[in-house]
Amino acid sequence: MKKTYLAILFMTLFVSQVCLAQANQPAIAEDFKPSTLNQPGQIYPQVNSQGYVRFRVLAPQAQSVSVSLGLGGKGGTILSKMEDGTWMGTTEGSMDEGFHYYHLRVDGGVFNDPGTLNFYGSTRWESGIEIPAHDMDFYALKDVPHGNIQQILFPSKSTNTSRRAFVYTPPRYDKAVKERYPVLYLQHGWGEDETAWSNQGHANLIMDNMIAEGKIKPFIIVMTYGMTNDTKIGGLRNFDILPFQTVLVDELIPYVDANFRTIADQPHRAMAGLSMGGMETHLITLNRPDVFSYYALLSGGTYKPEEIKDKSKVKLVFISCGSRENPDRVKNAVIELNNVGFNAVSYVSENTAHEFLTWRRSLLELAPLLFK
Repeated sequence: MKKTYLAILFMTLFVSQVCLAQANQPAIAEDFKPSTLNQPGQIYPQVNSQGYVRFRVLAPQAQSVSVSLGLGGKGGTILSKMEDGTWMGTTEGSMDEGFHYYHLRVDGGVFNDPGTLNFYGSTRWESGIEIPAHDMDFYALKDVPHGNIQQILFPSKSTNTSRRAFVYTPPRYDKAVKERYPVLYLQHGWGEDETAWSNQGHANLIMDNMIAEGKIKPFIIVMTYGMTNDTKIGGLRNFDILPFQTVLVDELIPYVDANFRTIADQPHRAMAGLSMGGMETHLITLNRPDVFSYYALLSGGTYKPEEIKDKSKVKLVFISCGSRENPDRVKNAVIELNNVGFNAVSYVSENTAHEFLTWRRSLLELAPLLFK
């Protein structure tokens, strides 16, 4: 009897707490608008002012449909079948501001949402959605002079291929024919490619806006594919940096210096990368201190003072992450570097994790520090 009473009491308290929690949840605002990354003419998915996302998928023969984006556990957001054969659902909570990859699961299969544009991430083309950020103005498309992003195909003898890179040249590059520019080599993350920093990261718009506002001196950005040897998903620990280092330092950089108006020396060259690109930056800058003078790791680890053998060759060490990653590690690493005389700067993006708003904001903070 006592056990029964305690069980009833426990269940009563549990249910009351659940009800209280539900009652305290804010009502979902019905001001949903189509995502800015939707395919032309597509109404769904939609995002509201609180960061909730609502999906609508036409799959009349399906037995189950869910979305990887969301807070609903392993299945993400579970969609419900409507009478017209569509499946609809709304995320259980609001999403972080900024860009997110996602995909659909239809009867166990993985598919992209036909309503959205696709972005290369997670080693495949994924659907993408943008949750408007309160500070989105810095990467907005504005009526300012714009630079250009062009594809280049450069020969790589070490891999016996022609490899691809994208090069951002700042506004007036084609007109200021006597001017030469510093270069930032900017690397993507695991599962992404050389399109990520412009498509997902809006690096070109961030640069255009800062140049227009007089916050930075113009420089060139080069973005190339960071994988050179075959690694299976989960096998990044087996990645060998030396083949990519050869491609970058011995093949790509000479090609860029020969075909663009660069200031082709170590003091005017920077390397930065997000996540896996940070790992690549860390290893290559330590291996080849004669090539780069500015180092930046964006959610990509840290430097220890003893790793950098010649302090005189390093003009800046920049380390950043999201506040939901490991900000104390980043801050402490920079304190250690500063204590022994390095020019080191940390940056923590508030209310973000391992995601592109963290890295967009990091580029915004990094760019004005380069090539002083």
